[in-house]
Amino acid sequence: MTGINKNILRIVLVGSYIAIIAFVIFGISNLFSYLNTGADRSSMLHTEIKKIDQYLPKLKWAPLKNEGRSMDAQTLNNIEHDYLDAWYVKHVAYKTNTTNGIDDYYTENARKNIFNTIEHNSSENISIEGTTLKHHPTLQFFSEDGQLIVLTDNNVIEYKRIYENEAVILETTEVSTYKIIMLLEDGFWRIRHLIKEESTDYKNEFAPASNSISTIKGINYYPQASPWDMFGNKFDTDTISKDFKIIKDSGLNSIRIFVPYDDFGKANVKPEKLNKLTQVLDLAEAERLKVVVTLFDFYGDYSVLNWTLNQHHASIIVSALKNHSALLAWDIKNEPNLDFKSRGKINVVSWLNHMIDLVKSIDQKHPVTIGWSDAESATLLKDKLDIITFHYYENLDTLEKTYQDLKIEIPNKPLAITEFGMSSYKGLWNPFGNNENDQSNYHKKAQTIFSTNNISFMSWTLYDFAEIPKEVVGRLPWRKRAQERFGFINQNGETKPAFKHISKK
Repeated sequence: MTGINKNILRIVLVGSYIAIIAFVIFGISNLFSYLNTGADRSSMLHTEIKKIDQYLPKLKWAPLKNEGRSMDAQTLNNIEHDYLDAWYVKHVAYKTNTTNGIDDYYTENARKNIFNTIEHNSSENISIEGTTLKHHPTLQFFSEDGQLIVLTDNNVIEYKRIYENEAVILETTEVSTYKIIMLLEDGFWRIRHLIKEESTDYKNEFAPASNSISTIKGINYYPQASPWDMFGNKFDTDTISKDFKIIKDSGLNSIRIFVPYDDFGKANVKPEKLNKLTQVLDLAEAERLKVVVTLFDFYGDYSVLNWTLNQHHASIIVSALKNHSALLAWDIKNEPNLDFKSRGKINVVSWLNHMIDLVKSIDQKHPVTIGWSDAESATLLKDKLDIITFHYYENLDTLEKTYQDLKIEIPNKPLAITEFGMSSYKGLWNPFGNNENDQSNYHKKAQTIFSTNNISFMSWTLYDFAEIPKEVVGRLPWRKRAQERFGFINQNGETKPAFKHISKK
């Protein structure tokens, strides 16, 4: 037994020795490989950058006619990615007055100016929110050793908002030309020089939409089974088609629908969602209904660093639908003025201003509007919009004066009320609410005012709903119960008394 135990001990010791030697050799091998191939870039970065999630300005290269070495597609793609990443980390640095990521995208010489700017701004309590929206680079030179490039970036649309002691002291949009030298270091491209050669104020002037707007008699639409989730798992073309026939037969000529930003994939728009949206317009066209498409539903960030992502999202949708014959108009955002208090008026209005430009740059045919929550906000950006739309849930006794006053203030643009209505909920959570007869009288009076003043309208909404998402009106039961009963058709599929006043026939 003693001999056997000694043999077992020897085997264990030899095995352990072999395992240790193998582990050491494995470690040295990996270290040697690392030192010879360079560290993986993703592990080096101080700021993780994912292009589809962070920064997507429009970029179009000029035809390649550079001096020196010929450029291949893969290298050009690498240069483009590193160049845009360099802009992004600089925007982050100037906003936060920190230097994270700068070393990864700028050479030692180029960092000096950035670090000096950050140091100065930090000492003066200044910060800069900025972004670039468009780039038009031209490659001028590519060295024979593949280590250096020279390029000119023309007509860079650059937005900046400068804060001092958290107050905005300057807001500007410029069109600039930059001269850039980049060096290939550690396997990726760093900026060596970035010099602004010239700059002018950006003039965002677009001609009015070529399509005119006639009288709108419409309704805001969600399927009864999937309110605020129209393009989700319950999407059903048969249901939507039947609803559109009901709307057309009732004497209406248009609908207003909503495109939720997150649900559609944010910047990376989901093809299946876009396909469903196109099907909705196809179904509307079959019933000769026109469609107002409302963008950015359930979106409320407006951060400058997100503008390129929002721009990418809208570009895909507008480009896909701009030639559809059912399209009536683009509504940039539903009730954005409700975000003034929480997000800041200047943030919201600046974002809207640039999104109007973006949509108009793609579609010069269809009118652009904003669905303001009230008439008081409807004068904002009036010179840039093709049609002025607002919502009206106040007393109908003041509607005619409100409309006429707004028409005097904005005499040269068509006006429309794109939401109005009354809930028929009267119950435990609101014993003094309105019943179905009150709702019917409300719509009868509204249609009389619309007819007398030739007011375009879109009511809220076709159906009563059984369930309202908390994101719409919160969790308070008296708000949810009221929101459930704005429809002309109840939860059992029966028309309510107000249905006979859905339109002035």
